[in-house]
This record gives sequence, structure tokens and C-alpha cells, in this order.
Amino acid sequence: MESTVRAAERRTQVPKSAREEGGSVMSGPVVVGVDGSQSGMAAVEAAAQEAERIGAELRLTHAFAWSSDQVSPGVPPWDRGGAGARRVVKGAMAEARRWALRAAPDVRVTQEVLLGSPVAVLESGSRDACLVVVGNHPTGRAGSLRSDSVAGQLAARGRSPVLVVRGRPDPSGPVVLVGGHGQEVPAAVEFAYAEASTRGVDLVVLDSTAVRDSRARKGFADTLSVQREKYPDVITHHARVRGGLRRAVVETSARAQLVVIGSRSRGRLPAALRSPVGRAARRHADCPVAVIPVNKG
Repeated sequence: MESTVRAAERRTQVPKSAREEGGSVMSGPVVVGVDGSQSGMAAVEAAAQEAERIGAELRLTHAFAWSSDQVSPGVPPWDRGGAGARRVVKGAMAEARRWALRAAPDVRVTQEVLLGSPVAVLESGSRDACLVVVGNHPTGRAGSLRSDSVAGQLAARGRSPVLVVRGRPDPSGPVVLVGGHGQEVPAAVEFAYAEASTRGVDLVVLDSTAVRDSRARKGFADTLSVQREKYPDVITHHARVRGGLRRAVVETSARAQLVVIGSRSRGRLPAALRSPVGRAARRHADCPVAVIPVNKG
């Protein structure tokens, strides 16, 4: 198996991403968590397609929890069952690679098995990634990628956008940018425009009148204007929502390829994930949801 086993915490010398350097939001590999579940394979498929669209490497990543229990002499502590665990991991990674190449035959695939929790491993991988992708449905198994906790913590602690793969995206639908809920950040607007451009679809901005801060609204409008000039191929539509933004997000997602939400971190979870709108998107959207964090140090 072309994988390495090493502690996630050892990956300390990581170059700054292009976002931190002021460059494109699409630099670095697409990292996807592999846990062997059906939801995880759907995430692999979506990640492969994304990597192929933007010309990035796809990195298959499996988190292997270190066992602190007593093990038999001669058995590595990360493999209490001897070769059994290695066979399971090898099988899951091989199947993930098959799914990836079936979805995107030309994508370059690498893989790694890292010791640590899913959050620690994927947070480490996010440092040089352009996107981290996780599945939606929790499996309840040890080491599985539970989307509520993993996506939320990655958005709060990670260095890259997080894509939660869920629902049934409309292949002819637009990219939807959720605006007007007080959490817009320039990186989210740019991410939404870049996605719409690479996918060759329109961008729909859900703009709520509930936010009455004129300075915030002007800043959002100015950011949209900058990105419209940068991506002249993207047709922008504004869908004014006068109430019920949560319902609008869910209803619009049924006809969309992707929903994008920006969020500034406040406390353990980003505000967009703690907000009613963020929770509705994460739990009820009928297409993948991208959360674009801005972490305050």
C-alpha cells in the first residue's frame, strides 16, 4: 500500500497556502477523509471531481486512532488485531482510489494513513490544502468522519474551506452564495465565484434584508463587484429574501450544485455553523455545502 503511517502532529513545517499569500483560493491539493462508509465514498467521488475541475491533486486521507489499550507482544499498538486492521485500511483506500478514478480518470491521486483523530488529521492536512472534503452521514464507528463534529471543528480550526457532501446536487444548477446573514467574508465570495466559473454555471446570491448594518451591506456589495470583474464569465443573480432565509437556503439547494457560506470563527464553532441558517444548510440542504472560514488568531 502506497501509504505512510505517521503522527499528524509531526506535520509542523507547512508552507503558507495561496490564500494566506493573497493568491488564488484554488491552490494546494483537495484532501478527502476516507472511512470506508458509503457517505465517505460519495465524498471521495465529489472530491475527485472537484480536483479534476481545478487541476489539483487528490489526497485520500485515513485517520487511524492510536490505541492506548494493552496489546499482544510484537503487535504494533495501532493494530491490535495484527494484520487485520491493515487489511481493512488497505481495502478502504483501494476502494476509495477506484471510486476517485472512476469519477475523474485524469486526476492525480495520492494517499496517506495518519495516526490521530479525524479532526486532528484533517486539520493538519488543511494547512496546505485548497479544500477539505468530508461525508455527511455519521456511521457511529470509532474513527469515522462524523460530519457535524468534524466539519464544524475543521471550519473553526482548519486553514481551508470545508465541503460537506450531502443531498443530490443538480448538475445543471447554479452555485448559491448565502448572503445577508451577517457572516459574509471576501474569501467566501471569491470561492463561490471561482466555483461557478470552473463549473460553467451561474451564481445566485441569496440576499436577506434582515441585515440592516449599512456598512456591512456596502462591504458585501463592494466585494461582489470586485469578483464580478475578476470572473466576467459568471452571470450573477440576486434573489432577495425578505424573511425566512433558512427556508430559502433549503429550497434553493434543491436546484443547485453547491451552497457556499462564509463565517468568522467565534468560540469553538464558526458563527455560520451555530446560526439557524448554517444549521439548516448543514442538516437539510439537498446539495453539498461549503463553509469558508476566516479564523481570527
